[in-house]
Amino acid sequence: MNFQIETDRLIMRDWRQDDLDAFHAINSDPKVRATLGPIMTREEVADLIVRMRGLQEKYGYCFWALVRKSDDQLIGWCGMIRGAPDVPVADKLEIGWRLASETWGNGYITEAARKCIKWASVQFPGENIWAITSANNRRSRAVMERLNMTYLPDMDFDHPSVDPESKLLRHVTYCTERSK
Repeated sequence: MNFQIETDRLIMRDWRQDDLDAFHAINSDPKVRATLGPIMTREEVADLIVRMRGLQEKYGYCFWALVRKSDDQLIGWCGMIRGAPDVPVADKLEIGWRLASETWGNGYITEAARKCIKWASVQFPGENIWAITSANNRRSRAVMERLNMTYLPDMDFDHPSVDPESKLLRHVTYCTERSK
């Protein structure tokens, strides 16, 4: 596997064994996890990387490792998966991202996500791109709007894998264009 997509400042690539420490640091940062859920253990992050590698091998895409070119630092992930079976975007092409908090505000996710959407439009012509996030995740919602995605309030839902008592339970759905 040697998958890679580049932007001016970023590389989205296959996951490597040596990505674990950096990605665990991101997923154990309370600022990052504030809109995603509980802090992840090192084992949970390792399992997540294995899952992404499996998706890449099976389908040719996943939420790829996101690396900053200027210093070759892993700063998060960005890419595509198929939506989980128990959410409104089940089996739809879903874009997702996660970014180290110290890199927020630099436009990295918007840059990477635009490139992912362009890649997906070639790989899956005519297929809409979907995104979901917790209703109170202002940063991700702002990215979705910068990507010209449309908020679909009729598709708001309580995420089945989120604790029913959590402030993150309610989720919103966005799409690159309204499906008919």
